[in-house]
Amino acid sequence: MNYLNLEEEQVLPVVNELNTLLADYHLYYQKLRNFHWNITGENFFDLHEKFETLYTDARIKIDEIAERILTLRYHPMSNFSNYLEKSSINESGSDLNDQKMVEEILFAHGILLKQMSKVIKKAESINDEGTVDLIGAYIRELEKSSWMLNAWGKRKDEKLKTSLNA
Repeated sequence: MNYLNLEEEQVLPVVNELNTLLADYHLYYQKLRNFHWNITGENFFDLHEKFETLYTDARIKIDEIAERILTLRYHPMSNFSNYLEKSSINESGSDLNDQKMVEEILFAHGILLKQMSKVIKKAESINDEGTVDLIGAYIRELEKSSWMLNAWGKRKDEKLKTSLNA
């Protein structure tokens, strides 16, 4: 029964991109746990809490991505060795300072956003609105988190651009 109204052979490229996103999210999640456990210094309280918020959100998204793959009638990738092989996000050391941790997270956000765009393109090409809707919401949320982390790392004298004279 094809309750999704999607052609099975057309769904596989979407599933492949979702599995890559799943792998990326697993490495991102572990990076956040690492930083949450190992943050020190004057920004400990702020970043310890922020990293926990981010990894809690990532854990939920990992489950939702896997369930989307199941909805598309495929098994999600589920071995960490496969995640390490497939992901574009690398593990991080535990001895980084707060600024470097935030930079690493922002770099990972860039990778996640790029992969989400690939998922969206594949899903749009077969009219897979469920995947487009799911990942579109993730993009909006991750862009906002990126903006906030980027703002945290700015110097007080750095200003945003103005559009008044654009």
